Amino acid sequence: MTDSPEVHPAELTSEAPPKVLDPNRKQITEESNEHIKWFEAASKGTIETLGDFVKMLANDYEHDFGTIVHAMAAAVGATLSAINNSDQGGITGFQASCLMWEILEKEFHVEFPSRLVRFEHMLFPQYEYEFKAIPYDIWVWLRERAGHLLETAPDLHDSVKAHMKEIKDGKVPYGFRIASKDEK
Repeated sequence: MTDSPEVHPAELTSEAPPKVLDPNRKQITEESNEHIKWFEAASKGTIETLGDFVKMLANDYEHDFGTIVHAMAAAVGATLSAINNSDQGGITGFQASCLMWEILEKEFHVEFPSRLVRFEHMLFPQYEYEFKAIPYDIWVWLRERAGHLLETAPDLHDSVKAHMKEIKDGKVPYGFRIASKDEK
């Protein structure tokens, strides 16, 4: 018999071994609503308090599937607040919207052009174009992109190819219309 180390049964499957709870960490769930106070604290963050705040989120709690997401979001919010609360901060609403898109692009790989749909805008007639029209410059981009993908992605499903060919050839999809060049 060899002196090989004992193999944990979980190493033989794709399942992870059961999580061992740390008795030094506060046990929380989303239902405990512990995370709600994190976001208020995050909004008041400074450069000086940021490190301790993030360490608290990572080390003081035993997270579940949902609370770890809240902890990460609070840490991001605290970082944004800390920089914005610094002597160089104080960004405008416009800069904040640019920041949102920057994060979506860099951290979540949202490709552009993109649109955030705010369904509350359906309550106001001036936002009709958001739900019925494709901006002209986006339509030009969609047609060019469809043509590019048809040439460079040979493994597309036949229905996807047919749909892209229609777009490339000028058929507007899904009941949309193309906004005039002077519309948003």
